[in-house]
Amino acid sequence: MKKMKNLVYTILLFMSLSQFSIAQEEDEKEEGDTLEAETQEIIITGTRTPEKIIDIPFSVFKVDKKELKYGRNLSLKDVLADVPGLFLQTRYGSHDTKVSIRGYGTRSNTGVRGIRILQDAIPESEPDGETNIDAIDYSSLSTVEVAKGNLSSLYTNAPGGVINFITDMDFSTNYVKQTNQIGSFDLRQNGVKTGLMTKNYKFYLSYNYRNYEGFRDHSNEYIHLLNSILQIYPDSRTTISVLGNYANGLIKNPGSLTKEQYENDPSQAYSVAVSSDFKRDLGKGRIGIRYNTSFGKKNQNELEATGYLQIRNLQFTTNTLYTFSDRYSLGGIFRYANKSDLFSHKNVFSTGLDYNYVYGPYSSFNNVAGTKGDDLQHENIEKLNNAGLYFQDQFYFYKDISSIFISGRYDDVNISNDNQLFSLQNSVRRFSRFTPRIALNFKITPKIAAYTSYGFAFNTPAAAELSNYSYSSNSGLTTLNPDLEPEKSKNFEIGIKGNVFGKTDALEKIFFEVTFYNTEVENEIVPFVINDAAYFRNAANTNRKGIEMGLKLEMFEGLEVMTNYTFSDFQYKDYTAINYTAGGDTLSANYSGNIVPGFPKDIVNFILNYKFKFRKDFTGLIQWDMDYIGRMYVDDANSDKTSDYFYGNCMLGMNYTAGNFNFLLTGGVKNIFDRKYVGYVNINANPELPPDERRYYEPGEPRNFYTGLNIGYGF
Repeated sequence: MKKMKNLVYTILLFMSLSQFSIAQEEDEKEEGDTLEAETQEIIITGTRTPEKIIDIPFSVFKVDKKELKYGRNLSLKDVLADVPGLFLQTRYGSHDTKVSIRGYGTRSNTGVRGIRILQDAIPESEPDGETNIDAIDYSSLSTVEVAKGNLSSLYTNAPGGVINFITDMDFSTNYVKQTNQIGSFDLRQNGVKTGLMTKNYKFYLSYNYRNYEGFRDHSNEYIHLLNSILQIYPDSRTTISVLGNYANGLIKNPGSLTKEQYENDPSQAYSVAVSSDFKRDLGKGRIGIRYNTSFGKKNQNELEATGYLQIRNLQFTTNTLYTFSDRYSLGGIFRYANKSDLFSHKNVFSTGLDYNYVYGPYSSFNNVAGTKGDDLQHENIEKLNNAGLYFQDQFYFYKDISSIFISGRYDDVNISNDNQLFSLQNSVRRFSRFTPRIALNFKITPKIAAYTSYGFAFNTPAAAELSNYSYSSNSGLTTLNPDLEPEKSKNFEIGIKGNVFGKTDALEKIFFEVTFYNTEVENEIVPFVINDAAYFRNAANTNRKGIEMGLKLEMFEGLEVMTNYTFSDFQYKDYTAINYTAGGDTLSANYSGNIVPGFPKDIVNFILNYKFKFRKDFTGLIQWDMDYIGRMYVDDANSDKTSDYFYGNCMLGMNYTAGNFNFLLTGGVKNIFDRKYVGYVNINANPELPPDERRYYEPGEPRNFYTGLNIGYGF
């Protein structure tokens, strides 16, 4: 009750700020409201149709382009660390970052789960919800759109939200640019990008090479990234796009450590990770074609169709296996939207169909000291497919002020795994469900809105999570676990967001958002480890509630202050688990009332930006970034938890233009106070071992430096 009162007081505070905005409205109207277009950003990801952020009845965020321009951009954490409500854990190097939104994504020990990942609106996520983000080149982005909370009524397997990485197509002149960056632990990034345009087309192409030795033993990596978009404009209403990307690289995995190993020497690697050469060797490419057009007297109809083909070749190792995996993916997206009046009121209706089919043969051999052995252990063919049909309607029942948002989606997900060595082990799992959502949006002023929503979510197990094991109900006789069921949840949220304008010398604008959410999860999927192999089971019932707050002040002469606070209270309401000893004995444990591991109770971000301008042709940015991460439990039993930690980063960027040439110099320090902290929690690791031998911990980056120089030429 006390927390609810504090939330109400906070919302009332921001509503009182809105009165200040109302007092300014008459003056703004007299000036033509020149700030309106500047602040009403358009975002697509949250609703699958272009809408102003202020009109979307849930929490959305758009990453500032200047942070991408000047930042290190080595990992996903560099790009998204300051988004309110997101929690990112870097496992090692720049890959396998764990992304968590409102508790979704914490269960993953590789890749991303429960959050839909897109690149230029094409899914990087597969039909079962698993996502590896190796093919995204962070140096080629213009922005990232983040829609937080339950999006299952619009996207498959998206109970935690959607993240869309958008390539930089905002250039207004032809250019070519060479990029360079070096840093601690032998970081080296080199690349080239170009943008070409005429009245009838735009073309973007980038290539980036990254080599990184890593701050831990056995954590080196390299990767080649290629990204390209061609946009053709047959007429003023139509765009045809050809989108392609390619990635090829090798990533070594140092593995997790025990608490004693982490405290004594966090740079060391797990001995078995070295002797068995834990690694991932990846080749991945995708090509897509998109047709977008509008029609009608006022262009009130929009039609979009996208087709894409993807091929992935992967080699990876465990302590016992050396696996070769190929995946061939074919997908299509169809979307129709109509913006017109209904009963003399503004109405936005859209509907769409998503389809994705994946065919994936893989084979595993024995791992002999990091090399492929001769003994074939597994030979399987995996098939995934998903068909999803959705609709949404946003009806403005009172002018342009109040709207009701109704959406729903039906998904049918099929996963099959055929054992080519033992045909009796073949198995198929099918998951289907309809997930509706209803939301309300009310504009207190043209620039401040309160919103609330309630909906259902559906999150299937990924194919890798369905791996069967000898202790399942059928003793491992099928390839897929017959016991693991999808997560189902009920989601409620309420919030307020907007911006307030001042006319003082010290304060120009205030942007803010406060969201409270409450989620009831049934059959939550949680990981556990047996002999270094990860498996998954269902927890009976979980309650997640929390508050996300973000505040940005744009002050005098280019000074910006941002602060974000995330409070999370995640608890198992009803959870009885069976654990297994090294000898195969079973132990029953009641975890009801325990805290969900792998997510801190408190997250605080503070960012200070100062944009300076010496001359018209010489500008720059100074940034100070501080983060506080609270303690996290490492397992369902709440047997131990990490220490809370605080660290700071600083960044300096200078941009100089001389004629047609442009020079961008950047530099920064990460973890400037050299704090020692756990960067990644390997949840429920090795329950069959004594507590002091369980490897829960992967250390975060120590203090490190980077600097870069980009040279561009416009023509």
